[in-house]
This record gives sequence, C-alpha cells and structure tokens, in this order.
Amino acid sequence: MTIITDPLFYALAIPAVVALGLSKGGFAGAGQMATPLLALAMPPLEAAAILLPIMMAQDAAALWVYRKDWSGTILTITLPGALLGVGAAWALAAHISDAAVRLLIGVTTIGFVLYYWIGPKRVAREAGQPGVTAGVLSGAMSGFTSTLCQAGGPPFQMYVLAQKLAKMNFVGTTAFFFATTNAFKVVPYFALGQFSIKGMGTSLVLLPLAMATNMLGFWLVRITPQELFYKITMALMFTISIELVRSGITDILRG
Repeated sequence: MTIITDPLFYALAIPAVVALGLSKGGFAGAGQMATPLLALAMPPLEAAAILLPIMMAQDAAALWVYRKDWSGTILTITLPGALLGVGAAWALAAHISDAAVRLLIGVTTIGFVLYYWIGPKRVAREAGQPGVTAGVLSGAMSGFTSTLCQAGGPPFQMYVLAQKLAKMNFVGTTAFFFATTNAFKVVPYFALGQFSIKGMGTSLVLLPLAMATNMLGFWLVRITPQELFYKITMALMFTISIELVRSGITDILRG
C-alpha cells in the first residue's frame, strides 16, 4: 500500500485526526483545526481530500449514535443551501491558487475563533429566531467553506443555536448536516483530481486513530463540560491560522 511517509505530515496529521474524532463525536468546533494543521505541510485541497474519507467513516458512526436526535425541519431548510455552496466552491477551487486557499482557511478559521470568543450563544440570542432564507444562506455558506477548507461549522452553528435546541438534538442535527454535506463533496474532489492512491492509503492508515477518538468524543460529550476543551482548541486554532495567513500572503506576494 502506497502512503505518505513524511514525518512532518504525521506530526501534524495525528493531532488533526484526534481533533476530527472528538469533533465528530460531538465536540463541535474541534475539527476546525484539522485542515489548517495539514495545510501547513501540503496543498489545502489535498489535505481536505485526505481527511474526507476519514470524516465520512466518522459520519457513519455519528449517524448511528445520534439517529434519534435530529431536527428534520432544520435539515430540510439548510441542506439545499449546502448543495449550492458545495457547487460554488467546486467552481471557484479550479481557478485559485493553493496560497489563496491557505489564506482563506486562515481568515475563515480566525473568524471562527473570534466568533467563539464573542460568544455564539450571545450572537444567536441577539439574532432572534431565523427564518427559511437565513437557513438556506447559512447552509450555502457552510457548504462553501466546508468544501474549500473543512470550515463549515460557524455559519451552520450560528443558525442552529438560534433554534435553542436541546444539547443532544443540536449535536445530532449537526452530525446529519455534515454527513450529507461531506457526501456532496465527493464528486467535486474527484473532478478536481484531489483523490490519489497515496492519499487514500494514508487515510486508511489514519482511520483507526480517527475512529478511536470518535468513540471517545461520543463518551466525552455526554459527561464532560466543554468550556476548557474549547478554550485550548481555540487558542491552537488561532495560532495555526495566523501562520496560514502569513504564509498565504507571503506566497501570493512572491507570485
């Protein structure tokens, strides 16, 4: 089996996959650091394509665990928008450089961190009860950023938090939304030539760790307060994103 052998890749991939596992287990937001981490060592879309098969396996586990905890109304509103967002990202990705995508990842993730620090509950409370148009737009923004840099959480979460769902219903609805959105992304990634034998082999090597941390996430989300975990995650994401913005701007200026 052909796999990536670069030690730097695995030094970044292991914490990235752990973060993904915890995120898919229910710690929404932790997975935001996965693609930014790998983007430090390879082209961002290639990094996203390596993570996608892992995420889809984790999605299957999450759908089973949260099979009774989800909102059909929210999914009916947001998923058509997500499909539009994935299509828009597909059209754009073929025309922008790796440096530009890296910059987008950095800026998007910094925005997510700032959104967290401002307080998502406060944002949701001030926004009021959003309607169908807001849901479609949130789904589109989430599908777009998820396709380019696996950073689709903030738009979707801001919309869903305003619905004041119970914790498990919020987690389950999020799981169903991103499982479907990730399935939408398979065709664009194939069309953009981001899947490779080496990448798929590497995904397979990382999968056991991903599933183990996924199970850990399912357990932790039920018993552990998330505040301290999020503070650590956000600090790491903010640091990584600053480096991505710096390297993206530097590469663009050199070009």
